[in-house]
Amino acid sequence: MIRIVYITLLFGLLTACDLIDYHPYDGRLSSGTETDINRKNIEKIEALCQNKDTIRFIMISDTQRSYDETEDFVHLFNDKIENVDFILHGGDLADFGLKKEFEWAHRILSKLKVPYVALIGNHDIIGNGDQVFKKMYGEENFSFIAGNIKFICLNTNSIEYDYSHPIPDFNFIYNEIGDSTRNTRTIVAMHAPPGNEQFNNNVKIIFQEVIKRAPSLMFCLHGHEHNFKVRDLFNDGILYYGCTTMGKRGYLLFTITPDSYTYEEIEY
Repeated sequence: MIRIVYITLLFGLLTACDLIDYHPYDGRLSSGTETDINRKNIEKIEALCQNKDTIRFIMISDTQRSYDETEDFVHLFNDKIENVDFILHGGDLADFGLKKEFEWAHRILSKLKVPYVALIGNHDIIGNGDQVFKKMYGEENFSFIAGNIKFICLNTNSIEYDYSHPIPDFNFIYNEIGDSTRNTRTIVAMHAPPGNEQFNNNVKIIFQEVIKRAPSLMFCLHGHEHNFKVRDLFNDGILYYGCTTMGKRGYLLFTITPDSYTYEEIEY
């Protein structure tokens, strides 16, 4: 009888999902973890920005392990920053690709008073991190429309796949450029820029020539290099704006009008 009781208790413990802690690289999400975040927030962004002629957005990047600084940014943004339509995260939500890191990051960022979308960074790919990213945020390449501007968001972390994965994905880029019925201007965003060790620099010149075919390409955005940077990487007039890390308490603020745009490098 005692043995039966022990077996029953053991069975109960093993079948209680909340008591089982899977390996951190297992890839299973915790119960209640939000999924498909980018798609849901893109719907909100496109609805909020529809027919607007002036778009304001903030870019943050590389928030990994900087949870306190990210919380401070969220509080600052919610309390003091007005008239911003959305937040663009340049990648590296995680440091080691751990599912807990993604969950911790979203727990903080989900408190923003405006929707945010996140690109995939090289640290987000480590282990099974890319699979966790896809479950929580969606596809590694995606786009959305804000006003009349298409944001083409790309995975450019080639080295993490040992160049066995089509990164950058030219088929995706060609399709996005070809589908320009809702936009007249374009911004291309990525984690690692051309010339960086993460980028497949065998195709960097081809990459630049292809994205320049996008309707009125305005500029490019990136993270990864942990500093503010503004560079004309190909001497063709297309500027690449690099965002610093959340650990350094900085972000970029862009205001895009029908005829031009301005940007600010802000430290808090």
